[in-house]
Amino acid sequence: MTTIPARLARLASPPASLEEARRRTINAYRAWYRSAPEIVTLYSLNISPSMIRLKIRQDFERNRDITDLSIINILLQKNQQEFQETMNCWKQEPHIMHWFKTYSDPPAPQTFLDKFYAGRDDPKQIASF
Repeated sequence: MTTIPARLARLASPPASLEEARRRTINAYRAWYRSAPEIVTLYSLNISPSMIRLKIRQDFERNRDITDLSIINILLQKNQQEFQETMNCWKQEPHIMHWFKTYSDPPAPQTFLDKFYAGRDDPKQIASF
């Protein structure tokens, strides 16, 4: 597929009301939802389109309670940028699979070398100047 940078470009105009922001959010969700099979095909992923759709839904649900129009505007702009980069194939498979990575806090380092590798200092040993 040929990359056409202007294919998904949109004019950056902030929504004037919460209703307009809601409409744009729903349209963005629909665009992502409909493009899930194409994302799987473009990046040759070993996951189903339903997994992509589930992740998209989780990301939209995480920001569901935001009511500040300026924050919604920023999120819509970031969403459009992410969508354009994804659909124009400006990413690689690891970038897409990073969406599914689960984060857990590593155990606290105990030994000197573990702390050194983690880049942490022991607060008791730091001299205050």
